[in-house]
Amino acid sequence: MILEMLILGTGAAVWNKISPLPKNSSKRRKQRAAGKRNGKPLHPIRPKQLVRDIRRALKDEERQELQMDIDPEQRKELEKQKQKTRQEMRLSVGAFGLAVLSGWVPALTGAGILAVLYLSRETFTLIRKDFKRGHYFSVYLIWICVDLAMIGTGHLALAAFGGVMGNFFAGIVNRVEEESQHQLISVFSGHPEQVWLLRDGVEIQVDFHSLEKGDILVVNAGEVIPADGRIRHGEGQADQHLLTGESRPAEKSVGDTVFASTLLLSGRLEVEVTGAGSATMASQIGGILNQTQNYKDTMISRGRKISDRLLPLNLGVAAATMYLLGANAALAVMWSNLGGIMAPAGSLTVLSYLQLLSRRSVLIKDGRVLESLRDVDTVVFDKTGTLTLDQPTVGAVHALNGFDEKAVLRYAAAAEYRQPHPVARAVVAKAEVEQIILPNPENADYEVGYGIRVRTEGRMIQVGSARFLEREGIQLPVTAFPLRERAEAEGHSLIYVGIDGQAAGVLELEPTVRPEAAEVIEFLKERNIRCCILSGDHEAPTKAMAAQLGIEEYFAEVLPENKADYVKQLKEEGRFVCFIGDGINDAVALKTAQVSVSLKGASTAATDTAQVILMDGTLNNLPSLFEAADDFEETMQRNLVISIAPGISIISGVWLFHFGIAAAMGIFYLSCFMSIGNVLWPLVREQEDKSDLKTDNTLQLVDTEETD
Repeated sequence: MILEMLILGTGAAVWNKISPLPKNSSKRRKQRAAGKRNGKPLHPIRPKQLVRDIRRALKDEERQELQMDIDPEQRKELEKQKQKTRQEMRLSVGAFGLAVLSGWVPALTGAGILAVLYLSRETFTLIRKDFKRGHYFSVYLIWICVDLAMIGTGHLALAAFGGVMGNFFAGIVNRVEEESQHQLISVFSGHPEQVWLLRDGVEIQVDFHSLEKGDILVVNAGEVIPADGRIRHGEGQADQHLLTGESRPAEKSVGDTVFASTLLLSGRLEVEVTGAGSATMASQIGGILNQTQNYKDTMISRGRKISDRLLPLNLGVAAATMYLLGANAALAVMWSNLGGIMAPAGSLTVLSYLQLLSRRSVLIKDGRVLESLRDVDTVVFDKTGTLTLDQPTVGAVHALNGFDEKAVLRYAAAAEYRQPHPVARAVVAKAEVEQIILPNPENADYEVGYGIRVRTEGRMIQVGSARFLEREGIQLPVTAFPLRERAEAEGHSLIYVGIDGQAAGVLELEPTVRPEAAEVIEFLKERNIRCCILSGDHEAPTKAMAAQLGIEEYFAEVLPENKADYVKQLKEEGRFVCFIGDGINDAVALKTAQVSVSLKGASTAATDTAQVILMDGTLNNLPSLFEAADDFEETMQRNLVISIAPGISIISGVWLFHFGIAAAMGIFYLSCFMSIGNVLWPLVREQEDKSDLKTDNTLQLVDTEETD
């Protein structure tokens, strides 16, 4: 039932209402400050519902499933930490029981004192570490002195109760840290749990983590290739745009290299493993967790500096209190512990927001981003792959030699119907929009890098590049050449269609702007952030896209190796730059910018370089990232207020109302609960959003049934 006390953290909700909004707040944040979420009134906070939300926030429903994704060593370490926390909690409760009983059975006093001192062994360890670093005056030393003074003045039970509460708060921190690690691991769970190996001519199924160099993998069409390797037998088409940016599928045959996390679209391959995937994944996860740990330690260090700076003031007030009001009053003042909550609260806040963002498919690799995002005044978008989708759009159909445009599109879509690459999907999508019924293709013959020939309805259809039609003996008419020149100037590509040996038409492919791009740009403008496009394309298409999205600044015809130079130029102008890219050529630019963001579809170099990864492969969660940075700063400010204001209340209470030690401890631990409520509030709010969404969906379903 002790978790029920967390409802006291509802004070964080009050802080959310009274906290001033930053100048670059978005419309959504202003709505929330006005008591709305997603344009709808917020529900009043109900204590029971709040407790349930806190429980869900601390214990994700997929907890057990994610636990299985952790490697055995990681799982063992987490279990060891969990058992240690439980043991410490049991010992502290036992010590408290002994201390209480010693009031009636004096013979138990010695055992109670030893138990309380034993519970303080971690604090003694921290003091010893401080002494080794030459730090002889710290909050830990004062806490030990307070414990000894409380025991010496006959307040053994209260000293033991402090141990119970300390272990409880340590357990909360460990729980959130554990859940954050689970969430970080889950975003990398895109590999198959089981893989097929060929051993002695027999296919067997083994666990993904048991893959070793030299194993022979069997991969069938539609499966993700689980490891890097070289093809020993078979051929097929692989979608490897995640790594290389190729829009067309890559033809693979014996001797070719395949890459982990790419998709086999067609065929069957036997692949000799050259790099085991589990080791690479463990390395990625370990690096991310280490960076997260480093930033968490930084926040703890900052919190300690705050409390250590306020320590002389605390001691001075306690000394004056002892001189004027006595030892008990001085001990009560020591429980004010001005700024003492900042260290654990800062750590918990970092973990809470890392967990929150990972649930939204945003992976924070460098925790400093949570602070630096608020300073961003310029966002630079790499055009291709970031503002555009992999699948282009058929913008226009040009008929040649007297053919009908609809017939050209119909036969082109029939030829490409069963092809899985983005260009084929774009052609078929255009036919679907035009509501064209496609004939069944026969005898399809695909030539890598050129095109495809298909026979249907007794006619021979060729679809591909101009070079492909020339190889097929089809001569392009003079009217096709101006189309090519104009398309090249506008950054469009052309697909040529031949029917029965004649050039029938040309399909003009345009880049497809991400559907969420305009809304994201508008969000950034609301924050007074300047946006610009960086592109290797020609001036005309880059300018057109900038105008379409409402972006005033752009750089066209930028060579890949010069992208970082443009970012440096913006920084030299005094701008704080966030670069958002998606490709191997973005790696240097990502590293040059103060903040770097990459999509899930980024190359390996981009993924390794960027500080933030948008794991769902879209820009949809970019606003959530900026808003989370705002919330993080406000939460840290409230942490500071919560860590100081109760201390001032304790000091005032001791001097004006003669508060005792018990009252001072009560106020201090109340502030601890408020601090926990404050740092967990984002997770609780996330649970409320899920509950609201579930309720809305249920109501919509009921309305639909009633209408029917």
